Amino acid sequence: MELNQYRLIGSCAKSVKRQIRNPGLKFVCGLVLCVFSFAASAALDRVGDFALLDNSGTFHQLSRYQHRKAVVIMAYAQECSAMNSLLAAYNDIAKKYSGEDFEFLLIDTQDQSRSDLNRLQTGFPILEDDGQLVSETLNIASAGDVLVLNPARLSLFFKGQASQELDSILASIKGEGVSDTLRLAGSDCPIEFPVKERHAQSAPDYATEVAPIIIENCAQCHRQGGVGPFALDSYIMVLGWSPMIKEVLLNKRMPPTQVDPYIGHSDGARYLQTQQLQTLIHWINGGAPRGGGETDPLETFQVADNSAWAFGEPDFIVTGPKNEVPAIGVMDYVYDDVELPFTEDKWIRAVQYKAGDESVLHHLMTFVTGPDEDFWGFERESISVTRRFVEGYLPGKSNAVEFDPGTGVLIPKGHKLSMQFHYVTNGQAAVDETQFGLYFSNEPELKEKLTQAVASRFLLPPNAHDFDLQAEHKLDQDVVITGVRARMNFRGKRMKFAVEYADGTVKELFSIPAYNYGWQPHYLLDRAESVPAGSILRVIGAFDNSLSNPSNPDASKEVSFGLESWEEMFTGYFTFYSDSR
Repeated sequence: MELNQYRLIGSCAKSVKRQIRNPGLKFVCGLVLCVFSFAASAALDRVGDFALLDNSGTFHQLSRYQHRKAVVIMAYAQECSAMNSLLAAYNDIAKKYSGEDFEFLLIDTQDQSRSDLNRLQTGFPILEDDGQLVSETLNIASAGDVLVLNPARLSLFFKGQASQELDSILASIKGEGVSDTLRLAGSDCPIEFPVKERHAQSAPDYATEVAPIIIENCAQCHRQGGVGPFALDSYIMVLGWSPMIKEVLLNKRMPPTQVDPYIGHSDGARYLQTQQLQTLIHWINGGAPRGGGETDPLETFQVADNSAWAFGEPDFIVTGPKNEVPAIGVMDYVYDDVELPFTEDKWIRAVQYKAGDESVLHHLMTFVTGPDEDFWGFERESISVTRRFVEGYLPGKSNAVEFDPGTGVLIPKGHKLSMQFHYVTNGQAAVDETQFGLYFSNEPELKEKLTQAVASRFLLPPNAHDFDLQAEHKLDQDVVITGVRARMNFRGKRMKFAVEYADGTVKELFSIPAYNYGWQPHYLLDRAESVPAGSILRVIGAFDNSLSNPSNPDASKEVSFGLESWEEMFTGYFTFYSDSR
C-alpha cells in the first residue's frame, strides 16, 4: 500500500477520534467520508485478459485461474546477465508460497522457439509470447519484472522484482488482501520491442496490410448472413469492433478452433501468423487509422459462393429436416436419421454440405449407421469401437471434401445416415434445411475409410480444475491415419492425439490445448501418418470442472459419463484406412 494511503488512514482516524467527543450525525458523516475517500484512492490497476501456450504446449488463460488467488509471472530474457540471480530469487519466493493459492510462471519476452525454451530447464512453465504481444500489453519493461495478477478481477496487485516487497504482497493476498497496486523499479536489463516501435513510428496500413488479414481469416463468417455475430465488411465496422477484436486475439477466443502449431498441422485449423497478430494489434493500439486509398477492400470483397456443387451435381442429395431455430436461447443438439433407398452397397468418394441457413448452423456431423442404431451407435456400450464417420460441417469454409485416392466410405445396403445438428441463435428466428451431396465411386477394391472412437469411462469430481484422463486402443492392422476429432462436453479442457509404437517411442499427431465445446471440427491432417499393427492409439486430455471454466454449468456438481450434453464424455476419433499391401 502506498505511503499516501497510510497518511489518509491516519487523517481519517484523527478526524473520527475528535468527533467521538461529540457523537451524532456529524460523526457518522465524517466516518463515511473517510471510508469513501480511502476507497476512492485505493484501487488495483486493470489488465486485459490474455492466453498463451507454454513450452510444453499447455494452455494458460488469466481469467481461467479463478481457482487461484493470484497468478505470478516473471519476465524471462536469456540475454540478461543477471537472469540467473533474478530467477533464483523468484524461485525462492515460489517455493515459499507454492500450493493452491498461487500459480507461478515465466513469460518469454524474446520470442524464442519452443525447442530453445525447453533447453533452458528453468523449473517453471514458460509462456510462449509469440511476437511479444502479451509482454508489451502488460507493460513489461525489464527482465526479471514480476507481475502478480488477480484472475478474478483482471487486475494487477504488484509489479517489480522478486524482493521482500513481493513476499509481503503475497502474504497480504493470502491474508487481509491487497487494495492498491504496488509498482517498484525493475532490473537494469531493459526489454526491447522492435516491431512495436516500428509500428508506433509508422502504423500498419489499413488497405494493404490490415484488410487483407480480415478478408483471409474473418470475413467468411463475419459478414451479412454469416454465423459471426457481427459483420466486418467495411473500415467503419472494423474500427467499431476494434477493442473486441484485440481482446479476442489476445485471449485466443478467435480465430476459433485454435490448435498447438508445434504438433501436426491441418488446413482446417485457424492459424494466424505472428506477423499478422502484430499487424492487427499494433494497428488497433495506434488508433486504427484509415490511411490512404480511396477504395475500402472490405467493401469490395465478395465472399466465396458456396452455393454451387464443387464436384458437379452429386449422385445423391440428402435433404435434412426443416429445423426451426428460435431468435434467442441455447439449443441442445438436434438428431435426425435419414433413410436411404439404395438396393446395393454404395461407396462414397466425396461429399459436400450446403447449409440451409449459414447464420445459425454451427456444426453438423454425419455417421453411417445400421438399421437399429442411432447417431451414437455402439459408442453407448464400448470404449473402443470402429465406426463409419462420413464428414462434418463447419462455418466459414466450402465444406466440400474429396477422400484420398483409392479410399471411400462404405454405405452397406439397408444402412442409413445419422446426423447431429448444432445451432446458435442470433436474435432472429430461422429455419434451416441443409443439403448433403454424396458422390459415389465405381472404382474396384477401395480401402474403407473408417473412424476409431477411443473413449474412457469416469466420474468427474466437483471443483476439479485439471482432471486428467487417458484412453487407448491397440491396432490389430497396419493403418494410415488421416484425421482426428475431439469430443467432450462443457467441462472439456484439452485433448491430444498420439501414437505409441511397439518400441515404446511416442509420436504426437495433433493437440487441441484449449478445447471448446462449441467447436468440434474434424481435423484432416496435412500429412497422413502410417502406423503399423501393434501400435497403441492414445488420447490424452483433461476436464475443468471448476469455477475457472466459463462454460461450466455447475462446478459443485459431480458429473458422470454420458452422451447427453448435461453429462460428460471423453472420446478421441482417429480417421483411418487399412494400409495392407
